[in-house]
Amino acid sequence: MTLHSWEKLYLDDLSLGQEFESDPVRVHREAMLAFAREYDPQPFHLSAEEAKLSLFGGLAASGWNTAALTMKLLVASVPLADGIIGLSIELSWPTPTYPDDVLRLFSTVQAIDPSASKPDRGVVTLFMETLNQNDKVVQRATGKLLVFRRPAED
Repeated sequence: MTLHSWEKLYLDDLSLGQEFESDPVRVHREAMLAFAREYDPQPFHLSAEEAKLSLFGGLAASGWNTAALTMKLLVASVPLADGIIGLSIELSWPTPTYPDDVLRLFSTVQAIDPSASKPDRGVVTLFMETLNQNDKVVQRATGKLLVFRRPAED
């Protein structure tokens, strides 16, 4: 779905099966290393030499780095009016993310559940796949988001 940067979506604007696609983002080696040093300082995220001996066969991004990049893509490609407010997430990393990979996100609305007790909001289930330049899934996630209805006009 292509939207203008000024368009914002509310619960009422979403529909089952609605799809969103992000622009691509490159995984920069230095940023990946900085993330690993700060948040996931394991040898296969920090040292190319040690990573060669690991399951990954080379320097690989932390899954949490992939998740952070995916969040950036999600915010840019699914312009919810009140922001991306996560309630829960289930995620997996079926393929490693490597330096210089080019990632893009595909998201699909799986469920829309208006709140019975709070009529101004609902829960949207979003299925997300982050793919690299070879169309390999590097992250798969199902998230539940709090989404507000369009405010009543005065």
